[in-house]
Amino acid sequence: MRIKQTVCLLALAACFAGTAGARPRSDTTASPTKPSIDGNWRVNFILPMESTPETPQLVVSEQDAKAVAAVAGKALSDEFAATLDPELPMLVTQSDGLAIVRGQRRTRAVVQPRDGKLPYTAAARKELAEPPPDSPRDNPEQRPNAERCLVGQGQPPLSSFALDSHIQILRTRDHVVIQVEYGGDVRIVPLTTTHAPKVSWSRLGDSIGHWEGDTLVIETVGMPDADRLRFAPTLIVPGEATVIERLTPISDREMLYQFTVIAPKTYAAPWLGEFSWFRTDLPMYEHACHEGNYSLANILSGARYEEAVAKTAAASR
Repeated sequence: MRIKQTVCLLALAACFAGTAGARPRSDTTASPTKPSIDGNWRVNFILPMESTPETPQLVVSEQDAKAVAAVAGKALSDEFAATLDPELPMLVTQSDGLAIVRGQRRTRAVVQPRDGKLPYTAAARKELAEPPPDSPRDNPEQRPNAERCLVGQGQPPLSSFALDSHIQILRTRDHVVIQVEYGGDVRIVPLTTTHAPKVSWSRLGDSIGHWEGDTLVIETVGMPDADRLRFAPTLIVPGEATVIERLTPISDREMLYQFTVIAPKTYAAPWLGEFSWFRTDLPMYEHACHEGNYSLANILSGARYEEAVAKTAAASR
């Protein structure tokens, strides 16, 4: 299984490498002596995005981390049950507790601003306070991309991890390939300084990368505004956003993942989040998001039923 996936990802990278000549090459591509980011990485943590009144501090002791994780895990379970799938909360109880960075237990992802709060604008806070608008139900193409399983957890930033998620990274001379298990999203990041034309941007946006010492820096623009609202934890990443990711190997088994979101209409200032991924020998499996996709058919048929009821009621008046 793992060998087959590796071959497939390398083949994808090779296809894109054939067009790399049309785009400027970065002068800071990786050398074989740099610490390796290649391989399979695992994230199995409770990861609140922001600080809470109960946990204003960023770091807690190992003893206190268990109590904090229990409270945060319940909140995450409730969010899963309300917005995604009532079967998912049980997986939260099988996590490895609060996120770890260099041996420290973290209470949240946001590290800048220092108070751990996302610097939402007034308009963004109003958007979060209101119920999300329902998408049209005339045809499947109008439904959200995540509902149709066209995107999983691979849209930058990679912050929606609490389900024993795996990430696979493969590096070639001109590209870095990032595959996220949950959703099966694959991002092919060319090491270049110029973004591709908008016509070729995908649901994962358009990513370009370069090396700064041992750190791989990835800039992504052009993600669909229709996917602006992320869940578990809740986060707005609008279509105008620029996301800067930094992948830095701390050791052979730990990699620090940092992400900055720049979106002036949504955030009063850029903000920074971080947590660590840990190397694993466990294989990555296919993520079958919809087996038959009965839910989508039910959504559309339910809408037709509601229309029929409304039509009958109107005719009887």
